[in-house]
Amino acid sequence: MTASRRLLLVNGPNLNLLGTREPEVYGTATLTDVVKVTAGAAETLGYEIRAEQSNHEGVLIDAIHAAREDCAGIVINPGGLTHTSVVLRDALTGVSLPFAEVHISDVYAREEFRHFSYLHDVAAVRVIGRGVDGYAEAVRALVAQL
Repeated sequence: MTASRRLLLVNGPNLNLLGTREPEVYGTATLTDVVKVTAGAAETLGYEIRAEQSNHEGVLIDAIHAAREDCAGIVINPGGLTHTSVVLRDALTGVSLPFAEVHISDVYAREEFRHFSYLHDVAAVRVIGRGVDGYAEAVRALVAQL
């Protein structure tokens, strides 16, 4: 599949614990469910995804850099890195690919430190507090801009 028909799906630290981590906040869907929802939404639009999850910032940055070669855009849930990582922002802006920022929970209804995102002003799309279905929404909105 050509780069113009592929999206990189990035899930950051602790998202591997979906399904068991604070189900009252994140629900019971697993990371596997997230990938299936995202891939299903992409497939209906003629796209495929390449999924990457890591608890290590550098691994995520390497995946974002590699996306320059074969992806048209990025769907990312940076997890806690949303609120702390300038280097993640720099990687995303540095590759010049449009990206969608996704958060399963409503970060604005949670602790105050979660209200700030280093990505908010550079994301092409933001989907917040829509649960796992927010990934599909992000794919549709991002693809509409490609």
